Amino acid sequence: MNQIDVKRSSVVLAPDSTHVLARPFSLVGDKRSIKIAARVMALPEPDVHSLLEALRAEFGDRQLAIDDFLRRRFEDVSPYLLNGQKLSEDRKLLLGGYFTHEYSFEAAALFNPSMVPHPDQSNLSPGSLRFILSLRATAEGHISSIAFRSGVLDADSNVTMDAPSRYSLEPEQLPNTTFEKPLFERKLQELGLMGDFNREVLNGLPPLFTMLDLRSSVSRTEQQPAAGESKTSKDIAKETLVLAQSNYEVQFSPESNLSERVLFPVTPSQSNGIEDARFVLFHNEDGTSTYYATYTAYDGRMILPQFIESSDFLRFKFNTLNGPAVENKGMALFPRRIKGLYAMLGRQDAENIYVMFSDHLHFWHSMQLILEPRFPWEFVQLGNCGSPIETEAGWLVISHGVGPMRKYCVGAFLLDLDDPTKVLGRLPKPLIQPNADERDGYVPNVVYSCGSLVHERTLVIPYGISDHATTFATVPLDQVLAAMV
Repeated sequence: MNQIDVKRSSVVLAPDSTHVLARPFSLVGDKRSIKIAARVMALPEPDVHSLLEALRAEFGDRQLAIDDFLRRRFEDVSPYLLNGQKLSEDRKLLLGGYFTHEYSFEAAALFNPSMVPHPDQSNLSPGSLRFILSLRATAEGHISSIAFRSGVLDADSNVTMDAPSRYSLEPEQLPNTTFEKPLFERKLQELGLMGDFNREVLNGLPPLFTMLDLRSSVSRTEQQPAAGESKTSKDIAKETLVLAQSNYEVQFSPESNLSERVLFPVTPSQSNGIEDARFVLFHNEDGTSTYYATYTAYDGRMILPQFIESSDFLRFKFNTLNGPAVENKGMALFPRRIKGLYAMLGRQDAENIYVMFSDHLHFWHSMQLILEPRFPWEFVQLGNCGSPIETEAGWLVISHGVGPMRKYCVGAFLLDLDDPTKVLGRLPKPLIQPNADERDGYVPNVVYSCGSLVHERTLVIPYGISDHATTFATVPLDQVLAAMV
């Protein structure tokens, strides 16, 4: 293999336990929550005021707009109060505080990054590029969420990171997310839920409907017998609502700093984590661009590939992916259509690399094997390390291979631009493998990336270090292409 000069950056992003989210603190059972609420209600008003002031003094410099969060938590727990009780504003906020806790969402690890151009490229030096880095943040309970950082590549592809904010926050979930009836029906069909029950549910809905509309129609239909269905009305209703809950939109405040924004699991399918988001800047045929990301939703038992869409990293739309080709981890979308079709890489059998084509981003039905383990460092399995990168030589795919002692290395291969089922070349040796300083971490002997980019003929690879921290490597693009066999 021809010589490849890999330059490791001195920039390391380590997990920081001081980055904390205000999160709902839920207790098991309504009885205990009612008791706690009753104790707070019994406090004299001066004590309520003193306790709230102490809470603000202790946590106000750790949380943005803490009163707003406490007020929302009060509204969530207000059913535990007796009807007709009059409460001061201070008591409402204090009650909210008893049902809130701080969660250090990146205390254990900050790793598996993907890298895309920032939508704002203003006020930069010639030859520089501002970028957004998405990261998998992991903490207590091994729950993963998506965190963001920003930085700049100069004309020589040196990395400078912007200092992250002291604060962290979650987005507001938009209550009026609308669903297109034909698209929702197709998703129900893919899940085997399109029987008499849901035909009746859909008959009661307008062409564009909200979650509230769906709940009302499901409730009405649930009163009727599920004739001819293999499941009970209750089971079908539950699965239908879970599908809708998994297709939702969230919005961050425009005043928020990018590094403050955290996408934390909120749906049943994500309950144990949002893992390994692979962001890509997708170029639409009308000249516009959209950021998409595939990610793995994990509920503690099952993994499920899902999808994120955003135009500005302020508003995010979460969608389910459907079809028999949607399984296992590591799906990565090509950055444009190929011959009118969307294309995506996958590793459906947990060992080999496949390519898929579809006329709709949400539905994937067939796949074609394109690459199998060939070299000793990848005998255990192959996978992609993010979306393909378009070059004049072909689609450059950064990959990973797993060898003896479950050692993960980063490699690369090349696909034909017009027909990505054709493999034009691959690296016979790893591009990056864990060195002495990178072997130890949450999961030892792993280097792994979820998305790279090319800047000024330099391949810039952000990568996770043993599932703990994140760093960067730069490689001359021409050397990578020349080393393909």
